[in-house]
Amino acid sequence: MKRIGILTKPKFPDVAQTLHELCLWLRHRQKDVLLESSTAALIDECQPFDRPTIAREADMIIVLGGDGTMLGAARLVAARNPPILGVNMGGLGFLTEVTVDHLFDALERVFRDDFAIDERLMLSATMERAGEVVMQSTALNDVVISKGTLARMIETQVGISGQFVTNLRGDGLIVSTPTGSTGYALSAGGPIVSPAASAFMLAPICPHTLTHRPLIVPSTVSISISLSSKDAGAMVTLDGQEGMAMQKGDVVIVTASDHRTHLIRFPERTYYETLRLKLKWGDG
Repeated sequence: MKRIGILTKPKFPDVAQTLHELCLWLRHRQKDVLLESSTAALIDECQPFDRPTIAREADMIIVLGGDGTMLGAARLVAARNPPILGVNMGGLGFLTEVTVDHLFDALERVFRDDFAIDERLMLSATMERAGEVVMQSTALNDVVISKGTLARMIETQVGISGQFVTNLRGDGLIVSTPTGSTGYALSAGGPIVSPAASAFMLAPICPHTLTHRPLIVPSTVSISISLSSKDAGAMVTLDGQEGMAMQKGDVVIVTASDHRTHLIRFPERTYYETLRLKLKWGDG
């Protein structure tokens, strides 16, 4: 690991100081540091690189931030899948592995090859309009079809591998990976799914028919969601960070991506420990 890409959210408190110390530490160990322009602007001594260059050349990615920054990093480097070390500077931090206090100890272990790779399933989403592809991208957490700003339901038709499943009326539908099961899908009443499971979850958002419940399906299927109501500001969004407005008749097709996200993990910390800590299971 010679070239280290660093991604962060500049607004986090104390991120500039952490970034400055990190760059000096890495250079002292003969590592090349690749910072995107908004991150490089926080300190004086680093040359900025554009995000495609970082995605193309970094041997490893360090993310200083929260889960949102991690999701953006995962999509950015999806085509090459370099290992990502998440350093929690945000809130819950389900995806981040270490805190700032343990950053340098963790990096020492990484450079000694004392770590494990946690491979995470990603989604591939394609939107078709009148038979033409108008959007195509990947997501680590979820693909969401949701209503617009007006308090008005949308209607969708859901199919799985060519089989009709249901007409769904409500605020929308979440198609989630196991990684995304602790995100928006959890708030919508979905179950927590272990990242070791190769599965998708479909979670209706405020369905009009209360018998519509979350559904878990194998990751080998193809899920299609067609917007059958009039355009009322409906959107398809990926990881809550990028998206496109939908029109009546648009079809979103979700499958397993050929790419996987590779998260750096340390064997002594388990997924279930993360759930206990973040969700405060057993407290009180």
